[in-house]
Parts: sequence; structure tokens; C-alpha cells
Amino acid sequence: MNTRLSLIAAAMLAITVPVSAQNYPTKPIRFIVPFAPGGNTDVQARLIGNKLTTALGQQVIVDNRGGAGGTLGVDMAAKAQPDGHTIVLASFGNILVGPALYKSLPYDPVKDFEPVVLVSEPPGIIVVHPSVPVKTFRDFIDYAKKNPNKLNYASAGNGTWNHLFAEQLKSVAGIQMAHVPYKGAGPAMNDVVGGHVPTMFAPFPSARTHLTTNRLRGLAVTGAKRSLLFPEVPTASESGLPGYTAASWFGILAPAGTPKAIVARLNKEVNASFDAPEIKAAYAAEGIDPAGGTPEDIAKSIREGMAKWGKLVKDLGLTL
Repeated sequence: MNTRLSLIAAAMLAITVPVSAQNYPTKPIRFIVPFAPGGNTDVQARLIGNKLTTALGQQVIVDNRGGAGGTLGVDMAAKAQPDGHTIVLASFGNILVGPALYKSLPYDPVKDFEPVVLVSEPPGIIVVHPSVPVKTFRDFIDYAKKNPNKLNYASAGNGTWNHLFAEQLKSVAGIQMAHVPYKGAGPAMNDVVGGHVPTMFAPFPSARTHLTTNRLRGLAVTGAKRSLLFPEVPTASESGLPGYTAASWFGILAPAGTPKAIVARLNKEVNASFDAPEIKAAYAAEGIDPAGGTPEDIAKSIREGMAKWGKLVKDLGLTL
């Protein structure tokens, strides 16, 4: 009798999960953005959230939970009920870099989440003030080699992507540049434009106006291909530094234990949203491409990104 009851219970459990996934969602979905409103993460989440609202038939509510470099919001998502009604738009710093950068991160990027879909991998652009006597990226490398630590570079802070992109370049190219960290990309960019710091690995949106008005000079993009925003600016790899590529990272995660069927549904709908004309246009205006792919694709990118950038953080001895 006990064996028979156990078999019945197991069968009922097997039926319950697919039915619950089939009826998903049953209430509004909280889409956590671990940063303040208005930034790149927030913009991407709202674009995707609007499409998910239509596709899933439930309101997707963007919940901005900034703090501690984005780790507070990500931790909140990790501890949420794993029923598909809480997801998070995680990013480079709080997933790929966080485990190596923070002495005690309250979540594990691999064990505490179900990867849903890779959203985007934006590259940066290496810019210099016009007073710097270089015209090309090759000139930049040659000048840095002849003038060690003369090319100070600005960043949005220790452990940020533009800090680590520059450190990776130093390692690959064999050059020396001094780091000048700021409290955010805005103040860093202002000082580069003002000529107080000669160079920076900048995000496309904030660099665009300064490049078109010749207040900055673009030397190379860090991605594997040229940007449609700056087609005249070559990649670092094609400019004499083969093998150098660097990109930021955004991905949607759900709490560990979220049913696979629900993860698959979310993955399908987010991938479909990337084909919408308004999302294509919004991403193109930012100089980036939506990524997409399977849950296995984003899981692989997390593992590889943590290994690559985590090693660099440890080699530099960075901690927060």
C-alpha cells in the first residue's frame, strides 16, 4: 500500500509542475533592476518588460533596487520565490566580477539562479582628449609604450567594466597606464572631455555627442566587430592588437528552482521581443545588438565571464 501511495504521489507531483507552468503567469511579474531608474540597465528592462506584458498577459513591473554596485537587487532576486514571478536583469559587475571583487557576496551567481536569456554584450570605445598626440589606436599603443604611465585613464570606479577593460589592454599590449577612478561614468567622462584625464574606455551613448563634436577622438571599439554608430572607428583587434576583445554583459536570471518550463517560456518571449522594430531601433540607437539565445548559452557565458574577469580582478588584488 505504501508503495502504491508513493507512486500516486510522485505521479501527481509530476503533473503539478507542467500544469503550473502551463498556467503561468498567474499574477504580475516583478522585474528587478538592481540600479536606479534611467540607466542602461533600466532602459533595457523597461523595453523588454513592455513586450513581456503583452506576450504573457500579466503586468511586468520594473522594480528598481539599487545599491552596493547592483548586488542588493540581485540578492533580493536570489531569495525570491522560485515561481517565475520574480526575475532580475543582472549585469557585468554583479555577476561576472562580483564573486572575485566582493569579500562576501551574499549569493552565488551559478548556484542561486536559473539563467534565462542573455540580453546584450555592449562593447566600449577607447576615446582620448584631442590634446593627446595620437590619431590611431596603433599610435596610442606606441605612445603608451614610449611614455609609461603618462596616459592616465578614467573609469567609473574600481572593478567597473571600463576599469577592467583598460587593465586587460595593459596586460595584452604590454603598456603602463595609471588608473584614475571616479564615482560614476558621468564625472569620469566630464574630466576626459575637460582634458584633465587623457583617455577612457567609454560607453557608446555618452561618448557619441563628444565624438561628433570633436571634443573627443575615438580610436578603437573593444568588441569583435565595428559599431554601426561609429563605422569609421576600427576594432582594437583589427588595429594591430589581435585577440583583444572586451564586452560588458546583461542577462535575465530567475531564482534557482524556477521550473524549467517557465524558464523556457520566458526565454522564448524575450527572444521574440528582440525582433520587435521598436526594440531593434532602441538598441541600435545605443550602438548595441540584443543577444538572445538559449538558457544554456547564457549559462556558458556566465561561467566563461566569471573565469576571465575574476582572474583579472584577483591578479590586480582588487576587493570591495
